[in-house]
Amino acid sequence: MARHRVLGEHAFRGLRATEHVFAVPLDHGDPDGEAIDVFARELISSAHPADVVARLPWLVYLQGGPGGRGNRVTSLSGWMKEAAKEFRILMLDQRGTGLSTPADRTTLPLRGEPAQQAEYLSHFRADSIVLDCEAIRRALGSGPWTVYGQSFGGFCTLTYLSIAPNGLREALITGGLAPLDGPAERVYRATYARLAARNAEYFSWYPEDRARATEVIDHLRAHGVRLPDGSRLSPERFQLVGNLLGGNTRVDSLHHLLEDAFTHGADGDRLSDSFLTQVQSLVTRAPNPLYAVLHESIYAQGEASAWAAWRVLDEYPDFRADAAEPLLLGEMVCPWLFEQDPALAPLAATARLLAEKSDWGRLYDPARLAENAVPVAAAVYRDDIYVDRALSLETAGRVRGLRVWETPDFHHDGISDDGEAIFARLLAMARAA
Repeated sequence: MARHRVLGEHAFRGLRATEHVFAVPLDHGDPDGEAIDVFARELISSAHPADVVARLPWLVYLQGGPGGRGNRVTSLSGWMKEAAKEFRILMLDQRGTGLSTPADRTTLPLRGEPAQQAEYLSHFRADSIVLDCEAIRRALGSGPWTVYGQSFGGFCTLTYLSIAPNGLREALITGGLAPLDGPAERVYRATYARLAARNAEYFSWYPEDRARATEVIDHLRAHGVRLPDGSRLSPERFQLVGNLLGGNTRVDSLHHLLEDAFTHGADGDRLSDSFLTQVQSLVTRAPNPLYAVLHESIYAQGEASAWAAWRVLDEYPDFRADAAEPLLLGEMVCPWLFEQDPALAPLAATARLLAEKSDWGRLYDPARLAENAVPVAAAVYRDDIYVDRALSLETAGRVRGLRVWETPDFHHDGISDDGEAIFARLLAMARAA
């Protein structure tokens, strides 16, 4: 059982928040070895009397990523407003993120050389996150609880169903049905194709943005443009603004970004300070370095990822930075990112070792999933550019009893769009199973 302490309690805007820290094993296979901290914030509606709160079941939220901290909220809204009607919500900072024991360019060198850093980070995948959850559940004295997994959190939920299903009452997944096997290349072949279609759709809405994006890239080819942090903005790094294509609620902000790209001054046309400041926030991994360092490892089972997204890019030349009109990229992590992002550069050797690692363990148990007895409901977004529809439906068909809601109405950020309705529908589906 994890050692547990409470840091503080706060009440504001219709919710009560309690801050918890749990000491868990770095390596769950060595429970008496080194421990790390995992932070979690408990969120409860203040509409519930104290005696009712004590009887509420727990819901643990597993956020997207990898490498993203739990959501910071100032009031109960969206899916949390709906969930708080009957649950105590536990919002984790998954290991290595947020207020949990951090793993970044400043702390990882304390582990030693890149080989030691890579070994340390090998304990930061979905299987370890699930075992953290189980240690936390026991520390809180909870019976089987409900898990809500968004994106990578859905991947973790499939791992939960594979290795610790007895800890689950029910599971809800949005935009997060991972392929159960196969190399990472099959993921990127699917998502490059979806991203190309999304580029075409976006540029049909804003045809002037096709010319503007190409103009920005041509300018970057011709000039040594620096972001406010002093790092170079290369054409390929600029292409990462295509992450904004992954949602209904943020796609139009790409247009607002591009319309503000250029300004004319005494030295002629240049990229505006406003544009460069916004781009920096979109292309740096300083807030979540583990997203880049561990990204392809989330697909690796018994084989090396070997920079799969970078290798598959050769099959989709329209995404190359030297194309005539380069398409915008999404979540693909390429080795050049560790040269160009100051937050990642000190971790380049560590990332290379993780990309070369070929002895990753299994994240999923297809045989156990085929016999699954936990109620599961999943939203599959038809045009999701991050988690492919066809691969998602393939996985859904291999999990016994999993109920699918397939919809064209949302993209990957659906729970930011209409979280209340999505959560309510999935919970009802799971309980109707």
